[in-house]
Amino acid sequence: MNQDDENKIGLNKRTEGDINFTPERAKWMAEEVSERAKALLEKDARYFLHQSLSSPCLDILHHCEGPHIENIDGKKYLDFHGNNVHQLGFSHPKLVKKLNEQLNSLTFSTRRYTNETAINFAEKLASLLPSDLNRTLMTPNGSSAIGIALKLARAVTGRFKVVSFWDSFHGASLDAIGVGGEAVFREYMGPLMPGVERIPPPVTYRGIYENNEQKCLEYMEYVFAKEGDIGAFLAETVRNTDVQIPSKSFWQEARKLCDTYGVLLILDEIPIALGRTGKMFAFEHFDIEPDILCLGKGLGGGIFPQAAMVTRDSYNKFGDISLGHYTHEKSPLGALAALTTIEIIEEERLLEKSQKDAVFMKEELRKLQAKHSLIGDIRGAGLLWGVELVKDRNTKEKAILEAEKVMYYCLKNGLSFKVSAGNVLQLAPALTISREELKKAIGIIGNALEQL
Repeated sequence: MNQDDENKIGLNKRTEGDINFTPERAKWMAEEVSERAKALLEKDARYFLHQSLSSPCLDILHHCEGPHIENIDGKKYLDFHGNNVHQLGFSHPKLVKKLNEQLNSLTFSTRRYTNETAINFAEKLASLLPSDLNRTLMTPNGSSAIGIALKLARAVTGRFKVVSFWDSFHGASLDAIGVGGEAVFREYMGPLMPGVERIPPPVTYRGIYENNEQKCLEYMEYVFAKEGDIGAFLAETVRNTDVQIPSKSFWQEARKLCDTYGVLLILDEIPIALGRTGKMFAFEHFDIEPDILCLGKGLGGGIFPQAAMVTRDSYNKFGDISLGHYTHEKSPLGALAALTTIEIIEEERLLEKSQKDAVFMKEELRKLQAKHSLIGDIRGAGLLWGVELVKDRNTKEKAILEAEKVMYYCLKNGLSFKVSAGNVLQLAPALTISREELKKAIGIIGNALEQL
């Protein structure tokens, strides 16, 4: 397929905008990629299995540090994507030093043994969480943390059914896509996990519940009551991809519904915890707490793959079954990366910084919105922002091709981010980014909009 033929490629597949077969991508490859990089990209395309959203690749990276990634030709990009692992920026010197030290001592912890680093991490995590959220299982990736959470919910409640939101993302493994709501991940997959009931999410801009969260709550209760045997409600506290932020009242009412119907609330904060929204955990914005919390991505400091599931002391009663049982479940390197990540967030006061940066981002993005009618909506918290582009503010028709043009202009000028839902510029820089670098990035976006 050589063209971005919208008759062949439905909007439901545009979960992250660019789908690799557009004229803009071809232009990028022809004009912006060096011959050296092209040769390597051809090898990459030859030996890696292709998949949506990541193949073929854009460029060849050589170095990363702070808020930047750098290609093999020395071009730097401010990375406002970072796969959501870069709360500390890349290659944070304290984390690199600590991991190097760990490599000279304990590098692996065999099952049925533990280590002081893992214990210290679990203790620290418990100290940050409310009430009796004190029990952790470590796992190498977020999808696995979701899997553990689903198994635990079944064990605790004796029920296998789950309610989740359409358009949600909870990981790419078969069980995670079974409870997720993005269509592109389920194509060709056949039967998935039974007992999943999806409901439309509460959104503030477009959607069937636009600015009417109460209707979403009514539908949620309707499903809870009609099914009668729902064990868990799984949701992103804040939807990461296109930055959808429910109100405090929504989450408090949803929490009450879970309590009323005996449903465990599983919050997926894999991409959005650890300061991304201005709080250590996003649920703190809403004065609620989950029964099960899933963490990942940035937990390893952008260096080591590390995730975790945390739950209540009262659910610690299934020692006769294996809920996780992952090879690296008490990895000393992963535990050290996670513990050090939390230490750096606290030492460098990144929560306070991201709250101040949020005020700046909102002001500057609002200025762009006032200047450019292409911007239909601005929403965000901390250093997670969505800029939704529309062809018409009244109809809210998605400006898909325009969003892609903006993305490639920005890439050309040294700013990387992802486009979500086909038309939302998702901006998620390192929490360590300087104010000058934020200004530079917004300037690049402004220039891209001027070009249109």
